[in-house]
Amino acid sequence: MSTTSRRAAVVVPTAAEDRAINAAARSDPDAQPLTPAQLKAMVPLRALRGRPPSNNQKVLASVRYSREVVDYFKSTGDGWHSRMDEVLRKHVNRRARSG
Repeated sequence: MSTTSRRAAVVVPTAAEDRAINAAARSDPDAQPLTPAQLKAMVPLRALRGRPPSNNQKVLASVRYSREVVDYFKSTGDGWHSRMDEVLRKHVNRRARSG
């Protein structure tokens, strides 16, 4: 059997109460209203979520490596993917310089 919750009814303040609430809020030095410039600078929170875009975009690729290569890099701890990428990048740079 379901029961209904008994929530308190929302009481809307009268115009006089609303003016008094706003006046009290404006008189609080720690709770001043935002300026138009501050309001314009605001961005939705969801726009700030996640990792910021990288200047060094990576490409997703499916590659097979020998077991000993993967085991070695995994044994170096967290960040082993980045270290493997660094080794491969250094190799590419050396090859590019040599001609």
